[in-house]
Amino acid sequence: MQTPNSLRGMVTSPHHLASQAGLDVLKDGGTAIEAIVATAAALAAVYPHMTGLGGDSFWLISYPNGQTIAIDACGRLARNATLDLYAQAGHSVIPWRGGLAANTVAGTVSGWEAALKESAKQQPSLPLDRLLRDAIHYASTGRVVSESEAALLKEKQAELCGNEAFRSFCIPDDIPWQEGEIQTSPILAATLRSLAHHGLRSFYEGDLAKGMAADLEAAGSPLRLDDFLSHRAEVKTPLDVQTSMGTLYNMAPPTQGAASLLILALEDRLPQCDAPESYEHLHGLIEATKQAFRYRNREIDGRSTAEEDIRALLQDPSALDEMAARISMTQAFPWTEETQWGDTTWMGAIDSNGVAVSMIQSLYFEFGSGVMLPQSGLFWQNRGSSFRLKPSGWNCLLPGSKPFHTLNPAAARLNDGRVMVYGTMGGEGQPQTQAAVFSRYARHGVPLQEAICRPRWLLGRTWGQESTSLKLEPGFDPTVVQALQDAGHVIEQLPGMSSIMGHAGAIVRHTNGRLEGATDPRSDGSVAAW
Repeated sequence: MQTPNSLRGMVTSPHHLASQAGLDVLKDGGTAIEAIVATAAALAAVYPHMTGLGGDSFWLISYPNGQTIAIDACGRLARNATLDLYAQAGHSVIPWRGGLAANTVAGTVSGWEAALKESAKQQPSLPLDRLLRDAIHYASTGRVVSESEAALLKEKQAELCGNEAFRSFCIPDDIPWQEGEIQTSPILAATLRSLAHHGLRSFYEGDLAKGMAADLEAAGSPLRLDDFLSHRAEVKTPLDVQTSMGTLYNMAPPTQGAASLLILALEDRLPQCDAPESYEHLHGLIEATKQAFRYRNREIDGRSTAEEDIRALLQDPSALDEMAARISMTQAFPWTEETQWGDTTWMGAIDSNGVAVSMIQSLYFEFGSGVMLPQSGLFWQNRGSSFRLKPSGWNCLLPGSKPFHTLNPAAARLNDGRVMVYGTMGGEGQPQTQAAVFSRYARHGVPLQEAICRPRWLLGRTWGQESTSLKLEPGFDPTVVQALQDAGHVIEQLPGMSSIMGHAGAIVRHTNGRLEGATDPRSDGSVAAW
C-alpha cells in the first residue's frame, strides 16, 4: 500500500500500459497534456470496454501560476433525434443499446485537439504520430484481453449481439473474447494513423467523418455528417468552491461535477471528527451526498440556467450553510432517489513544470451503445440514452442539446500549496469516491494510496441493479456499521475490492516539487513515474 513518489513526472490511469504510454511521452519532453492524450489513446486500444474515441471527455488543467481551465468535449444530440423519431419506433424511453442509442456526437477527439492547443502555448508540441504511437502499436500488433473486459463481454453478450459488426468482431462464432487472449484491431489502428496524418479535426470533417456518419446511419443512428461538422470542444472556466482545506475544482453542467463539489462543501460545514471512517465521517459524507444528489437530480443538465445557478450557489456561503443545516447527524434522510449509471476511465498527469491534468473520458455503458463502426473500428457511446423523451423539463430531448453527464474530473489547490488531481469511473459513485479519497487524504492525512485502497461505500444503484441501499465493502469497524444502521441507513454488504466502487486515481504535487501518486487495485492500472 506504499504511495509511489517521484520528481520529474507522473501518470496514473486504470491500465498499466496506458500509464506507461503517458510516461514515455513525458520522458520524450512532452507536457502533462500531451501525456494524457497518449494515455487516453492507448486506453482506447487496450481498455475498449471502458473508453474510446467514440465517446466524450472532460478536462481540468491546472497551471503553476494558479490558473485552472476546463475543456468540455461533450457531443450534442443529433438534429434528427426528435420525439417523433422515437415515437414512430415504438419507444417511450430511449433504448440503451443499438442505433437509436447512438444519438450524440463523440466529443473525445475534439477534447484532445483543444487540449493540445493549450499545450502548444507552453512549449513546442510533439508530433501527433508520436502521441498516438503506442495506441497504434497495441491496436495493430495486439494487446491482452483483461479480466474485466472478458467478464463484461460474457455478461452482456445477449444485449451486445444486435450489431453485426460488433458481434463478428468481439463475439466471433458466438464466443466472447476470453481473458488472456491476444486481440488486434487493425481498423482502429488505421483510424489512429489517419488522425496522426490528417490531424484531429479530420475526425469531424473529411473522409473519416463521412465514413463514420455513413456507418452510424446504416446502424439506425440519427446522427449525420452535419452533426459532426458543427461540433467543437469548449474551453471554459471550471466550477470552484472554497473550503477550509482549499479551493476545489470540477466541471460545470452538463456534468455532475456540481454534486462532487457540493458533497465536500457541505461536509466541510458539519461537525468534524479526528478519525477517518468514523460514524461522523461516513454519515456526514453520505448525508451530504443525498443533499447534493437531490439538487443535481432537479437542476443539473444541459440548460444554460443550470450552469448559472450552480455557479451562484457555490459562491454563496449562506446558501451552502442553509443546505448543510438540513443534515441531521443522528438520523439518515430516507433515500429512494433514482440515480445514474455509467462506466468510464479517469487519468491524471503532472509534469516537471507543475502542469497538472485531470481528465475523464467514457462510452457511458460498457462498449457504449454496442454499435461498432466497421470502417473506423470505433465503439460508439450511448450517452444520449439518458435523455428523457419529454418536450421540456430536466434533460429533455431537444435536438442539438447536451445530455446530462456523470463524468467529472476533479482538482484541488490546498491551503499549504499542494495541488491535487483525482477522479474515478463509476457513474453514480464518482462524486462519492471523490469525496472518500479527498477527505481521507486532505482532511485526515491518510496516505494517498491507502486513501484509495481502503474500503469504500456507495449510496444508490449499482450497475444494472435497482437497489438504492447504502453499499459497503468489508473492512469498516462493526461498531460504525451498527451506528449507521441505528441512524436509519439501509446497508447492503458487498464483496471486497468491488469494481462497482470505481477505479480511482490521484496525483499530488507538493511545493518542493515532490509528486505522489496512487491507482486503484480494483482496476488494471498503475502509477508510472520518473
